[in-house]
Amino acid sequence: MEFPDLGKHCSEKTCKQLDFLPVKCDACKQDFCKDHFPYAGHKCPFAFQKDVHVPVCPLCNTPIPVKKGQIPDVVVGDHIDRDCDSHPGKKKEKIFTYRCSKEGCKKKEMLQMVCAQCHGNFCIQHRHPLDHSCRHGSRPTIKAGCSPMTVSESRPWGDFLTLAPGGLALGYWFTRLM
Repeated sequence: MEFPDLGKHCSEKTCKQLDFLPVKCDACKQDFCKDHFPYAGHKCPFAFQKDVHVPVCPLCNTPIPVKKGQIPDVVVGDHIDRDCDSHPGKKKEKIFTYRCSKEGCKKKEMLQMVCAQCHGNFCIQHRHPLDHSCRHGSRPTIKAGCSPMTVSESRPWGDFLTLAPGGLALGYWFTRLM
């Protein structure tokens, strides 16, 4: 052997392997090989002083402080029964909170759907202005698939405007440009 003083033997009674990079246990101050270095690997008698785990509540994900001598499972159970914000037995937060503003509709939605014209909150079925009879806009819009409104119904000056073949009021667009 070239270097007889290099390395140390593992302190585990069943191992005694010569290790050139031994690791010293910070609890019992003995040298161990890589296989016996963990507290459980060499059954360290002082592991309780160093191996401290903080349990976390499975419901609210907050760390629960445990004093020495207490059983972590009991402490977490007490936390769930008394202090936990996410306890299933406590008051649940309602998901469907946005009620439809249409008269006679009692549906509630998870998301708020506000009409851009009348600023009312509506369900999916009544979210479009024509579905909830929105009268806030300057002129009522035409529902897809329905016949267009006549010019006399939509504008007070009636016959002054002419309708194009697509149902557009040409006079309206020309007066808007001027």
